[in-house]
Amino acid sequence: MTGRPRSFRRVVLSSASSLLLLVALVAEILAIGPRAASALPAPRAPREMPATDVNPFGVNIFLDKEVEEWKKRRTMEMIAEAGIGWVKQQFPWAEIEPLQDYYWDDKYDKSSWEKFDRIVDLAEEYGLEVIARLDRPPEWARPAGSNPEAPPLDPHTYADFVYDFVRHYRGRIHYIQIWNEPNLHREWRYGSPVDPVAYVTLLRLAYERAKEADPNIQVLSAPLAARTTDDPDRLNLSELTFLEEMYQAGAAPYFDIMSANGYGFEDPPSAPPDPARMNFRRVELVRLLMEKYGDQGKAIWLNEYGWNAAPEQFPPERLYWGRVSPQEQARYTVQGIDYALDHWPWAGVICIWYFRQVGDIPDTQAEYYFRMVNVDFTPQPVYAAVRAAASELAVASPGWYEETSPPVRQRGNWYPVRDERASGGSYLASNLPGSRLAFTFQGTEVQLRVRKGPDGGRLLVSVDGVTGRGTSLPRDSYGLAYLDLYSPQEEWVEVPLVQRLGEELPLRSHRLELTVADEKDPASAGHLCIVDALEVRYRRSYLLFGTTSGLLVAALLAALASLAAELRRAPPPRPQPVPVNPWTLRPEQIAPAKEGEGSGDRDRS
Repeated sequence: MTGRPRSFRRVVLSSASSLLLLVALVAEILAIGPRAASALPAPRAPREMPATDVNPFGVNIFLDKEVEEWKKRRTMEMIAEAGIGWVKQQFPWAEIEPLQDYYWDDKYDKSSWEKFDRIVDLAEEYGLEVIARLDRPPEWARPAGSNPEAPPLDPHTYADFVYDFVRHYRGRIHYIQIWNEPNLHREWRYGSPVDPVAYVTLLRLAYERAKEADPNIQVLSAPLAARTTDDPDRLNLSELTFLEEMYQAGAAPYFDIMSANGYGFEDPPSAPPDPARMNFRRVELVRLLMEKYGDQGKAIWLNEYGWNAAPEQFPPERLYWGRVSPQEQARYTVQGIDYALDHWPWAGVICIWYFRQVGDIPDTQAEYYFRMVNVDFTPQPVYAAVRAAASELAVASPGWYEETSPPVRQRGNWYPVRDERASGGSYLASNLPGSRLAFTFQGTEVQLRVRKGPDGGRLLVSVDGVTGRGTSLPRDSYGLAYLDLYSPQEEWVEVPLVQRLGEELPLRSHRLELTVADEKDPASAGHLCIVDALEVRYRRSYLLFGTTSGLLVAALLAALASLAAELRRAPPPRPQPVPVNPWTLRPEQIAPAKEGEGSGDRDRS
C-alpha cells in the first residue's frame, strides 16, 4: 500500500527549505576559517629590550608588617587571581641583621630570615615574582641619633648585607632595589643636603657585591621622588637634577634597570610631560636623561604608580597626590599601563601603590586612598579593572613572545640571564627538575627557541594536560614526551614544538607546559634547560575544511537530486474553478434544476 502523494506545493516548499539550509551550512564552512583567524586579537609589537616583555602588572605589599598567616595567604591569593605577576616588598636591613654579621631574632629566638622566607615561600606558591627593596639600616650601621632611613657610616657594611641577602635567596629572588628616594633628605640624612655622589658609591659597592653572590641577579637603581624644583639648601632635589648628577658621578655601569615613580596626580594618563608639572608621563623626562648619557639600552620599571581616590570632603591641604574619583582611579590605572605598552618600548613592570595595608594607615591620611583592597579584603573598583585588563594579556595570540611575557607563568627555580645571543637580550634557565613554565595561547602551532649544549637537559612537554599532544616528540622511560636539549656543541635553535593543534572548531585557548625532567641524555653533563622565546602561529586546517565542505556539497547535490525526483512523482496541480457571478449569466448558460433541487425554503411554505 502506498501513501498518499504529497501535493506539488508541499514538495516545493519542503525541498526548498532543505536546500536553503544546506546552502547556509556550506557558506558557514567557507567563512569559518577566516572568521576564526580574524577573531584572534592582534599581538602588540615584540618588545626587544631586556626586562620589558614582562607582565606589566605589579603591586607594593607590606607583608613584613602582617602577623596572621591567613592574611598573608589571602593577600597573595587575591594578587594572583587578579593576574598580577609581581610583588614589591621591603626587606629592612635592621630586622634581618640586627647586629653585625648576626642574623638571629633574640626576642623570638629564631632566625631573622624566617619571617621573610615565609613571604618568599608564598610568592613562589602563587607564581609571583618578588622585587626586594633593600634599605633601612640597623642602628649599629648608621650614625648615632640619625633617622632610620639614614645611609650607613660605612657603605661597605651595606654592600656586605646585600651580598648575604642575594646569597640567601639565590635562585628565588632575582630582582633587588638599592635604597629608596635618596633625593629626599628624609630618605637620606634628615636635615642634611642629599648627596648624589655618595649614593652612587653606595650603589656601586652594592652592585659589585650582589653580582659576586649571583651573577644573574638584576639590580634596580633607587626610584627618585618626583619634584618640580630643587631646594636652595639641597635638602631635596628634583629627580631630574639628582639623576643627572648620578650619571655625572659614573652611575651607569652599576644598575641593570632604572627605577622611577609614576604618580598621575590629577591628570589623565595621556597628559603630556612638563618639567613644571607632576603627572604620569613625567617619566619620559627621565628617559630623555638616560638617552642623553647613552643609557638607552636599559628598561625603566615604575616603583610606585597610581592615582589617589580620597573622598570629596577630604581636606584639600592634605591632598599631597591630588584627587580623582574611585571610578577615575580604576580607569586611569588601566589606561596608564596600556599607554606604556603602546608608547614606551622601554617600560617594564609597573608597581601599583599599593595593594593592601595592614591597618597602620588611618583614613585621615591621603595615603589610605591608594589601596586596591581594603584592610578587610573587600576590593575597590581599581582591583576589578586591573583584573579585567590583566586577563587580556594572559593569552598569546599569533606572534613572537619572550620567555618572560605575560602569557608565560613560572613555577620552581627559573632565573633570568642576560645574553646578547638571546632573543630580546635575555633568557630563562633552570637545572632543577620539576621547575615548570606554563604558556597559554590561541593558535595551531608553537615554535620554541632554545639553547642546546653539552650540559643540556630535557623538557617534558604537555598540552592541555596531555603529554605530547600535537607533537611528534620521543618518549622517555615513563612514557612522557620530551624535548632533548643535549648537543655536543652549543647551538641556538627554533624547534617546531606543537603542530596542527586546535584545528577543531571553534578555536580555543590551550596550555603548553614545559617541565625540567629528571632524566637526561647519558652523554649530557647536566640538566640545564634554557628557554629563550616562543612563537605562536595559526594555520587553517585545509584537511578539515575540505572534508567538511566536500560532505556538505555532496549533501547539497543529493538534495537537488531528491528534489527533482519529488517533482517528477508529485501529481500536477489541479486547475482551480473560476468563480462566476450568476446575475451576469445569459438564460442559455443556466442549466435547468433537477427534481428536488433549488426549492429552498419556498417549498416549505
